[in-house]
Amino acid sequence: MPRSISKKSARHLSYLLPILLVTGCSQQAQKDHLTQSSTSKFSVFTRNGKGTGSSKKQEAAKEHNTLWDRMLSLYALPEIDHPRIDRELNWYLRNPDYLSRVQQRAEPYLYFILNEIEAKNIPGELALLPAVESAFRPDAMSPAQASGLWQFIPPTGKLYGLKQNSWYDGRRDVVQSTQAATTFLKELSETFNNDWLLALASYNAGKGNIKNAVDRNVERGQPTDFWSLDLNSETSAYVPRLLAIAKIFANPEKYNVNLHQFANQPYFELVDVKSQIDLGKAAELAQTPLDDFLKLNPGYNRWSTDPNGAQHLLIPVDKADKFKEKLAELPHEERIRWEHHTVGKKETLKSIASKHHTTVEEIASVNHLEDESVAQGKILLIPASNQSQKGEATSLAASASAPQTAAPIQAGKQVYTVKKGDTLSGLAQHFAIDQDDIVSWNKLPKKAALKPGQKLTLKKTSGSITVVSTAPAIKQISYTVKPGDTLGQISKKFNVNVTELRKWNNVPRNKADIKPGSKLKILVETSHSST
Repeated sequence: MPRSISKKSARHLSYLLPILLVTGCSQQAQKDHLTQSSTSKFSVFTRNGKGTGSSKKQEAAKEHNTLWDRMLSLYALPEIDHPRIDRELNWYLRNPDYLSRVQQRAEPYLYFILNEIEAKNIPGELALLPAVESAFRPDAMSPAQASGLWQFIPPTGKLYGLKQNSWYDGRRDVVQSTQAATTFLKELSETFNNDWLLALASYNAGKGNIKNAVDRNVERGQPTDFWSLDLNSETSAYVPRLLAIAKIFANPEKYNVNLHQFANQPYFELVDVKSQIDLGKAAELAQTPLDDFLKLNPGYNRWSTDPNGAQHLLIPVDKADKFKEKLAELPHEERIRWEHHTVGKKETLKSIASKHHTTVEEIASVNHLEDESVAQGKILLIPASNQSQKGEATSLAASASAPQTAAPIQAGKQVYTVKKGDTLSGLAQHFAIDQDDIVSWNKLPKKAALKPGQKLTLKKTSGSITVVSTAPAIKQISYTVKPGDTLGQISKKFNVNVTELRKWNNVPRNKADIKPGSKLKILVETSHSST
């Protein structure tokens, strides 16, 4: 006879069974998403909101005059009163300037984000998640290497098809990252049996950490809702933070908050430019200030589009038709400005690439070089930026090449001496503070050009809400292979990708076996505390 099971075991199984069933479905859905991404990337991206994924809900969206009205009509999370929500809500209300800045930054992106929210039928409150993750700064970079509006860490970005190389980072691409994030959130909700609060917590802390917290409560016979879980302080505040800002935007009169009224209309249009183009030249064709242009196209790390990859640009919708006309008239040789460089004594491709702010690979490709050796006196063709020639700062693109880890400011304030090439956005990213705060502290014009030697006052901001990112951190561990272990088993054990596991340990694709006793390097997600 089969053993009878205890009440506690029955509770455990009743919770785990739907998760196990849905997890299998979500994994298949994830595979389908990744394999179909090349054909349906921009299925809900059009000027008028129609597309292959259009629905009655999208048609109804046109009835709303403002983006806020449209977003509020999509709210679906439960209305909850809780001290943790009140705590975050009070922080927002004590910082009205922050709420104003977040709204201004959200304007270019919110229409498209709501398109994706509707297409995937997920709660409208999630359109505000970038306010919590990045304060709607597409160039935000956390100490844990999370980047973009939605703060993807590198491995998760790759898992969801976000290409990352020296030219382009899909985690900062507005369209690609938004589609990836909404897909990820949808899958997390399915994993947790459509409990959106647990899904949001796992977006912050990692799915495994939330599952473990749920399992601990099941073992103790305690409730398994978000509010009952024993979580770190950051994740405990993360979900209430979103609920708080959603509540404020739903009741602006009650909280005496001024909502910036944005029309429920597309802000940008996606244009395929077919081949590499200088971003400065593209901004010129779009009749758009370079800083504004780069806020729409923050995925590009350098002065141009990716020579071997992404060739799409977001253009302000009222400039799009004229941009396409001018692009069609532009001679191909004027898409990129070229320089001739005569190789000097002791020069190498590396030093030449550094001098011209390009890469060895790009110079070798353009000049059909088979290796990195180059003879003195040889004349090389070098792609060069129009903006660099004019000495203009390239804002977000320039900040992308800034140091990749934030340098926290010590308590109180410090004086920073401006170096050559520094920009306000680059310093804000490097020190994990807000660009507008730097402007305010130093009484600078909003678009001030910094001068080498200039002294700037930088302060440590207060309040946990100003943390650049709340994404999971990554920790490297060493694992000793046991008899019978396979790469597949180890990848499942640590919830990592087999391909990444091979890459981290230089295991060839055609080699499946690993020797017992050998050491493997594994990068795993760990939740990090808020500063």
